Amino acid sequence: MLPPQSQADRTEPYTNIQPFDKTNDTSVEFFFKPSTLTALVVALSVLAYVAMTNDVLEEGRDKKVLGLYASIGAFLLFSMIQFRDGPFIRPHPAFWRIVLGINVLYELLLVYLLFEDLSSARRFMLYFDSNLNVPLPEKSYAEDCALSVTTLWNAFDIFCVAHLLGWLGKAIILRDYWFCWILSISFELAEYSLEHQLPNFAECWWDHWVLDVLICNWLGTYLGIKICQYFEVKSYVWRGFRQSRGLKAKTGRVLKQMTPHDWTTFQWEGTSSFSHYCTVVLLLSCFLAAELNPFYLKSLLWMEPDHPIVISRLAGIFIFGIPAVRELYDFRNNPSRKATRLGAHAWLLFATILTELLIIVKWSRGLYPAPTPTHVKVGWTIGSMLLVGYPTLKFGVPSARRYLRRRGRKEKKIPLKSD
Repeated sequence: MLPPQSQADRTEPYTNIQPFDKTNDTSVEFFFKPSTLTALVVALSVLAYVAMTNDVLEEGRDKKVLGLYASIGAFLLFSMIQFRDGPFIRPHPAFWRIVLGINVLYELLLVYLLFEDLSSARRFMLYFDSNLNVPLPEKSYAEDCALSVTTLWNAFDIFCVAHLLGWLGKAIILRDYWFCWILSISFELAEYSLEHQLPNFAECWWDHWVLDVLICNWLGTYLGIKICQYFEVKSYVWRGFRQSRGLKAKTGRVLKQMTPHDWTTFQWEGTSSFSHYCTVVLLLSCFLAAELNPFYLKSLLWMEPDHPIVISRLAGIFIFGIPAVRELYDFRNNPSRKATRLGAHAWLLFATILTELLIIVKWSRGLYPAPTPTHVKVGWTIGSMLLVGYPTLKFGVPSARRYLRRRGRKEKKIPLKSD
């Protein structure tokens, strides 16, 4: 045991994150003790054993793939041990460090793809799946739009479940009912405005507003908000693993490790100030872009919607978004945990979404020759005017009036000079 004055101080004043073991009871002490040298020795031993005994593999592709996996594993191990803590401590701070490491790897992959042309990127994806790089037919969902019980029932498929689970996750991340409604309606409007580029955005009106918005999206949002309300009123009293008596109590304590240690209710206050308004617009815009990006990426790279890479990307963005939104809230809105610097999760997730957008813009040049319809241009113009006009009237005009009043009072106090 080191004396207090020689222990390393891992408190981070710029993000206001303190190490878990300084502010909380470590229920299973072994998992919260630093063992960096032990992890290094074990990892190098495993690498040495695998590297020295993999001669059964053929030279070439197999060993290259194994080396790539080993490099990724080594980087994630470094991430788990050396990256700084995120905003969450459950199930373990190391878990969220690994999540940050995976996001770094994904961002590096996107940066690499950004410097590739589309045909080269399609060939590159063959390293992940040899069945790719095959053109796929574009599918439209607006062929039979007669509203009836039969057509509505036939429209229910696995994607409806994906819609529901997706909006349940968004509600848990954003923790705001109206934000989810704004995103739900905005996404459907975005599908309307982009269906001239991607035919699979073309859906029947009842598919947009009944099946998606009123059934799947609303039900997922409702369930997500109910889960948030449950954790909000829950009493958080934790008993250590050693203090739990009996197999049932110890098993319950292990399972509770997967639940939040505490809960913060988000009060975004998007209309309280101009900076809060910009934060909310940026947050919702990034969520909307994260929803639209995979549709373009899978279309450009010729992937089916249920391809494991597409599913992994969706799951990854969801996991990345959990700590990222919390860090953004702590940076802009949380009065009890005000941070002076945007956290690493939030910073990296913004970079990831923007990099995806850059890739889509680069690869899409010349692929969508259909002109933008006039009604779409009018709609985007009206939406942009509302986004700019509201803060102008809400914050700009009152600020200008206050400035003019202050200037008038100052001019009255200055005596006029005689000729």
